[in-house]
Amino acid sequence: MQTWKDSWFMLRGDLRGDKIRLMFTALFTIVAMTYLGGLMGLLINDSAETHQRSVLPDYLLLAMIPSLGYAYSRRAIKSWSEDSYTKMLAYLRSLPIPLNAVLCKRKLQSVMCFALNGVLFFGLVYALAGHLRASISPLGYVVFSFTWIGYGLAVTGLFIFIEFLYSGKAYFWLLLLIMLVSFGVAMLVEFTGGNLLFYSLACSKEWGLLSPLMWGTLLAGTVSVQLFSRWTIHRLKSRDLV
Repeated sequence: MQTWKDSWFMLRGDLRGDKIRLMFTALFTIVAMTYLGGLMGLLINDSAETHQRSVLPDYLLLAMIPSLGYAYSRRAIKSWSEDSYTKMLAYLRSLPIPLNAVLCKRKLQSVMCFALNGVLFFGLVYALAGHLRASISPLGYVVFSFTWIGYGLAVTGLFIFIEFLYSGKAYFWLLLLIMLVSFGVAMLVEFTGGNLLFYSLACSKEWGLLSPLMWGTLLAGTVSVQLFSRWTIHRLKSRDLV
């Protein structure tokens, strides 16, 4: 319990910090989510209109949804060139702050970002995809959204692990590898005659709040974040941050 309190105080301190920096972070995040949500909305609307399977919406869902767990700050954008996450960890290690609190703060940030970015991203998709609105109820769409947020949380556990344990350049190349794996998964589903977009929509419409897919992804996301967090703490104790 004390760890969560320390994490919340750290996060609240960041939110009360440099107002100009926070304003630009919020503005850039809104612009990024507007672009991604608009692009996804147009693609999903086209798929819902033609009822034809396409690998592109599947790939973008796999690749883009985990990005909802980030605030697009200067630290995140410059992480690969300036190794900003390593510098931050080195600074925090010099303070009397336990590693558990640092990691809990990062998890709280992800949850907050998924909540805020998710509303904007999925709200724009729903607003732009008229053919999607005609085929699914608002409740079904909420279930669809939480299904993919659960997937995003599962990948976020891996992202946190990479973020805390690798240099900025290694982080960048590993993210590219994850993008490549996402494309490979989307292509594999396409070749086997499936479609992640249509399947998740069908489960959401048929089952509603009882959707086993939604609860499965949310459970998998929670377990992933917790397991990767423990592994991260174990490895971080021996990481050289110089």
